[in-house]
Amino acid sequence: MNPSSTPTASPPRRIQAVIFDWAGTLVDFGSLAPTQIFVEAFATFGIHITLAEARGPMGLSKRDHIRTLLDEPAINAQWRERFGAPPNTNDIDALYERFMPMQIQKVGDYSQPIPGAVETLAWLKTQGLKIGSCSGYPRQVLDVLLPLAVEAGIAPDHVVAGDELPAGGRPGPYMALANVLALRIGDVRACIKVDDTAPGIEEGRNAGMWCVGVSLSGNEVGLTEEALAALPPPEVAALRQAAEKRLIDAGAHLVIDSVADLPRAIEEIERRSLAGG
Repeated sequence: MNPSSTPTASPPRRIQAVIFDWAGTLVDFGSLAPTQIFVEAFATFGIHITLAEARGPMGLSKRDHIRTLLDEPAINAQWRERFGAPPNTNDIDALYERFMPMQIQKVGDYSQPIPGAVETLAWLKTQGLKIGSCSGYPRQVLDVLLPLAVEAGIAPDHVVAGDELPAGGRPGPYMALANVLALRIGDVRACIKVDDTAPGIEEGRNAGMWCVGVSLSGNEVGLTEEALAALPPPEVAALRQAAEKRLIDAGAHLVIDSVADLPRAIEEIERRSLAGG
């Protein structure tokens, strides 16, 4: 779905704002930056985790992500075998301190906008919609990513980092609601949360928002654009179907292939909203 193919008429809008995730939703096709760095950070402690394991908790703040990985039985068993004791808070801190500089160093390599993202954000602005965003990335990482994104044409009206709210991050509603406050939106039901992970969708639902899941460009499929394009259509269809199911199970009202398809999804949400759905 291409934003340029959307209707040119601009009826009165019930939706007032769209709140985006970052990696896998606006930038970094396949959400590769955070997952690859988790694999590398754990490896420096002699712990082997797969990309699939690293993807499991995606959407959580990075410290919570590490904690969740260490709770996985197979990873926990590796840690016990290597260090002779179960992982504790000090170990989480040590992994986080190892992860952070690696993530800061690498995030710029994965800052390219997902195809259609720049055009979709421009379309949202022409429709008078406010644009918020939040991320599992800590502020230190976003401070590197944001200038690169702005230079490429990705410039939301507000950004909330995963480590800057005392209440915490996903799947709680706090980052989404911080956007509502900053953007001065009078009704959470007039907001759409767009995310490629289950915790991100749960965040939007917990905040009382419409939720749109992103399947092919995000964490649930986890492939580069080139790798996805090289697959036979039946394999792509199977990946799409599995990703859609996980996102719908998390509470998504609609699922799209990528952010490029969002304008039509907004039209559908407004149709449902007008119909009382």
